[in-house]
Amino acid sequence: MSTVPARKRPLTLQINGRSYGPVDVPEDMMLIDVLHDYLGLTGTRFGCGQGECRACTVIVDDDSNDNRRGPREVRSCITGAHYFAGKRIRTVEGHARRDEAGNIVELSPVQQAFLDHFSFQCGYCTPGFVNAATVLIENLAKHPVAKDDVESTVLEALNPHLCRCTGYVRYYQAVKDLVLTTPGLVKDGTKEQAP
Repeated sequence: MSTVPARKRPLTLQINGRSYGPVDVPEDMMLIDVLHDYLGLTGTRFGCGQGECRACTVIVDDDSNDNRRGPREVRSCITGAHYFAGKRIRTVEGHARRDEAGNIVELSPVQQAFLDHFSFQCGYCTPGFVNAATVLIENLAKHPVAKDDVESTVLEALNPHLCRCTGYVRYYQAVKDLVLTTPGLVKDGTKEQAP
């Protein structure tokens, strides 16, 4: 039985502020495979292959003029690469600040918080957690929450991500502390109590 080769189409991607392509990519190829096999960006992890563990999460920045929308998470193991044409993507490689030679000179606030809290064990899930926490922090900068809602907001943002080492407590605490100590993410006062 012979197989028909997948049709390929040119694809140009904007990843971490850099343009890649055009590259001829099979129409049915998932983004994670393009990142790993075509572009050498291996920080995004392939976990379950079904979009459940979210180790493969990348960030898509919304280009619309609608201020209510911000960056969002997309699972790269179940989303075709061609979906990302014309969109701005960030992977875990794009968070730290680098010098002109490409050396890391400063971690992002989320990455530093995870290090300070010893949040990860094996680290396989960490790229997904970094991206989820980054999306949360950036969206809170536009829409702060009441101090009373910080814990539930962090839980909601990180809860879909799976950690096989069960290191959730430290991830959650790192993000909660970062939210509480970053100016502008928490509204003054607490939410009003119903009479």
